Amino acid sequence: MPKFKYKFQMYKHLQQNAQKIYQEAAARALELGLTPELKGKIGLTGAISGCPAPLRRSVIAASEKGADEIIPLASLVEQIREIVKDVYGDDYDVCPVNTCEGGLWVTFDTLFSPPTTGRGEKYRARYIAPYEKHMHHQAGYGRPFPAKYKEMLADRGATAGEFGFAGKRQDNLDVVIVPLEGAKYTNHGIKYFPVPLLTEVDAESSLEVLAAAAEVHAPYLTGFTSLGYDTPGYGYGQKDPDGTPVLQKGLGELAAEYDVPYVVDNAWGLPFIGHDPRKSGASVVVYSMDKATGAATSGLIIGREDVMVPIRRALGMHGDRYGTIASYGKAAYVILDPGKEALLTQIQVLKELRDNANFYKQQVDQLYDIVKQEFAKAGPRLYKGLIISKSYNSLTIEVNYENTWKEGMGFPIFSIEDMYAGSHLIQTGLAQMGIIPTIAYDGNIFISPGMGTSDPDGNLIPDKMALAVRCLVALMEITGKYSGFLD
Repeated sequence: MPKFKYKFQMYKHLQQNAQKIYQEAAARALELGLTPELKGKIGLTGAISGCPAPLRRSVIAASEKGADEIIPLASLVEQIREIVKDVYGDDYDVCPVNTCEGGLWVTFDTLFSPPTTGRGEKYRARYIAPYEKHMHHQAGYGRPFPAKYKEMLADRGATAGEFGFAGKRQDNLDVVIVPLEGAKYTNHGIKYFPVPLLTEVDAESSLEVLAAAAEVHAPYLTGFTSLGYDTPGYGYGQKDPDGTPVLQKGLGELAAEYDVPYVVDNAWGLPFIGHDPRKSGASVVVYSMDKATGAATSGLIIGREDVMVPIRRALGMHGDRYGTIASYGKAAYVILDPGKEALLTQIQVLKELRDNANFYKQQVDQLYDIVKQEFAKAGPRLYKGLIISKSYNSLTIEVNYENTWKEGMGFPIFSIEDMYAGSHLIQTGLAQMGIIPTIAYDGNIFISPGMGTSDPDGNLIPDKMALAVRCLVALMEITGKYSGFLD
């Protein structure tokens, strides 16, 4: 394969040879044992919103049992409150919603955006977001500042403009985007865009920059936000002695200093086992309950009681106007009601997370061994550039390959825009092989159980998981060959 002087030339060559990569990948999958019966039946994660994993047997049983009973929905929400308070204490409260994105929407609107009623001109508000991955979620609810970021989300999602991610922006709300110290934001991908490369983020120096931004924007400041993940590829490799990412803890301290909320987007995270708001200082943590936890499609908002009051009021769950402890009524965000079946499954998984955390951790430990073993069989040039780490928070193994670029042209890095454009050759190549793909952009790959790789009780099936990872490794070797990175 040819060698390239510039990155864009390598990505152009990959685009021109995509069909050859697909053909080789499909043939290799068959050689590895991915039979026609298995195609489309196993994948690298059960935590994809567009293709959720089958529910565990215990979760299905809880849903079916409750479906035959007459249960006021407010009483189900009260059960969720009790479980959360069992773990985090009485200073915390909770509110279930129909999706994680819905949870972010109501949280940003109630806590960050300025009021829309009353006489006079509306004031503007600003929240601060570190420049990290998934910016169309946690940084998508305000108009970007500085102006150079104003179109950074334009090519994400299925629709552009007012009906796309830009349409999420709240009234008179800005988002101040702050690059992280030690991060790289270089262009990559067939859809050639800047990608956040975060394994070398310096947390302390980044917090100094974030503090300086807060001081500049203090008159308008209404909050801070970040992701809740805990892995090097997401910029959270530096942790304090109790395992809390230094960057997240520092953001919590900054929010406390300015007396504004710190909202954590932990969509691909586990309540109780993962991000702990008592340690990070987070005001609110928002979860996608159908990803790592394994509930039916729904979201969950956990936060300090004081900030949860407006969120619960906006959802019609904080009690009736004439005075009750709880309700399940009409309010501004009644469109985010999760419904009975989702609530029943949330109760079940929250009980399991509270009472049997080791079950979840064991799946991660077992998966970590499988991923390490399979990638160790890859070519040495690829393997030595990998950072493989486990996350109990996300129930995943992260495979990061940024370091392949330390000595010149490395393994191809596909942007998130590639994912939305269909030009992400790792994701599209896996689909051609018959493997349901996972999140794999920005030089980072998440691998987790659940998509045909776990039994009905949620126990990992080692041979199927190993086969899925083996196919990923083979595809990376094929793609690396066409990029000129591997011989």
